Amino acid sequence: MPKPSHKDTLIAEGMRVIHEFGFNGASVRDIVKAAGVPHGSFTNHFASKEAFGLEVIELYFERARLEMRETLLNDELKPLYRLGKYIDVHIRLISLNDSRNGCLLGNFAADSSDSEAIRARINAIFAETEKSVLYCLRAAVAAREVRADTNCEQLATFIVSSMQGAFLLAKAQRDPAPVVNLKEVLFSSVLQRA
Repeated sequence: MPKPSHKDTLIAEGMRVIHEFGFNGASVRDIVKAAGVPHGSFTNHFASKEAFGLEVIELYFERARLEMRETLLNDELKPLYRLGKYIDVHIRLISLNDSRNGCLLGNFAADSSDSEAIRARINAIFAETEKSVLYCLRAAVAAREVRADTNCEQLATFIVSSMQGAFLLAKAQRDPAPVVNLKEVLFSSVLQRA
């Protein structure tokens, strides 16, 4: 009879531990303890902590992609409504646990600068996120919700960068207010109505 795999448990519980303590702050011992599996299970499934971190990132981003499909990329909704809904999803998520955890992807970006593989994957994810925001902004221009001369590429980069900064402040302040403020300023001042 084959041994049961603990890989999924390690990734799910490891994501929670890393989100709470950071990639560098979470030891393999912390991860296997949270997963309730023997230490050897970790080395059976992952060549290194970096390889494990990459799998955690993929699981987290899989969920984020679903959120983008339901909001930014959802052509059944008006473009600016879906952008607002996307930010609202993040306000709700960042509010969990008294805003202590921040964005896992931003945390990895700040915590794993020594890992070229993790940095490259995080950069690719942020680029994909920008593309989704860009898609939504172009739809807003086409629907005449924002001005035709809007530089959508620059604005998409600004929104993703600003959200990551707001997540970091929310984590430091233990308050989602920076993300709420970002949304208010974006919709009242930055997005120029047609």
